[in-house]
Amino acid sequence: MTTTASRRGIRPGYKSAAAVFAIGMAGTTLPTPLYGLYREEIGFSELMVTVIFASYAVGVIATLLLVGNYSDEAGRRPVLFCALGLAAASAACFLLEGGLPFLFAGRLLSGFSAGLLSGAGTVTVLELASPERRSRAGFAATAANMGGLGCGPLLSGLLAEYAPMPLTLPFLTHLGLVCVACVIVLLLPETVPRPRLWTRPRPPGLYVPPQVRGVFAPSALAAFAGFALLGLFTAVAPSFVAQTLDITNLAVSGLVVFSVFLASTVGQSLTGRLPERAALPLGCLVLVVGLLLVGASLWAQALPLLVAGAFCGGLGQGLSFRAALTAVSDAAPPAHRAATVSSFFVVAYTGISLPVVGVGALTMWLGLDAAGLIFTGCVTVLAATTGVHLARRKA
Repeated sequence: MTTTASRRGIRPGYKSAAAVFAIGMAGTTLPTPLYGLYREEIGFSELMVTVIFASYAVGVIATLLLVGNYSDEAGRRPVLFCALGLAAASAACFLLEGGLPFLFAGRLLSGFSAGLLSGAGTVTVLELASPERRSRAGFAATAANMGGLGCGPLLSGLLAEYAPMPLTLPFLTHLGLVCVACVIVLLLPETVPRPRLWTRPRPPGLYVPPQVRGVFAPSALAAFAGFALLGLFTAVAPSFVAQTLDITNLAVSGLVVFSVFLASTVGQSLTGRLPERAALPLGCLVLVVGLLLVGASLWAQALPLLVAGAFCGGLGQGLSFRAALTAVSDAAPPAHRAATVSSFFVVAYTGISLPVVGVGALTMWLGLDAAGLIFTGCVTVLAATTGVHLARRKA
């Protein structure tokens, strides 16, 4: 399908699609530094913060399972428009400030948006690149995903701290960016030859072929551990900065969360430069070092250690995640590749939700510091065990 823009010679390329991807993903982490303000205004526990955050992962997983491959039939542009519409609806829920139901609705809608963008956004960036720029496009998709997730808390933290209307202006700003993204999508060429907009979705479901399970299990565990670290920083780190370190500057909280996603982007960019066999266990090792630094920051109550742990842990997460995804995708037979990769992402997003809810529950009885130490200890053991297994296995 050829758009009017492309007939006139205006063909936005993969960089424009990456910008749309980043804008959409930024909205999913926008509320991260603001949970403390919502707690003061509405009144709820740290456990509720993690449950609200986990509802986002529920939305992502449901979308991946039900319509993760829908853009293959309906076309990339309609799915991107739908994802941006859901992002706008999520921002509207936060703007209404109607209490916990609206916070849950906003996070769930945000999860739906991220689930659609994860597939359609990535594929659109890759398909709009010429063959000689396919590698650059792959990194652009990675940077848009993790970079967008990191820019969300950075943007809202800066606006909430230094601009008026801290619970309003961040979401109004994102709505403006979503409008810009919609214009870009309108100009993007459709990359699906004959899209069928009203076709019935065919849920890919969960399936891992028997011959892939030896690769899938350790790779998925590594992704689970890395995403658990991302979940900790996205849901709990701002509370630790404010309550334990007594740093109430929301821009600092946003910068700490931004650092872990920035490091993840750097880690993913380095994966292709390492031997395939070494990338995944090395990523697990770096992730373990980052987790130990995070645990040390909780014990010593030191911000520099937390930032070091964020960067080191994010670097390890990026290395291990891209290496794990590549290993699973390469091992899966073409007929079951989509279902296998979807199953991999389901495990990863389970890691970003369930462990964090456990931290919230432990906080009720043990306090934030002790709960965080137990979390880092458990995830460190998981990442270390997985890394040792991967290092010892045969190629």
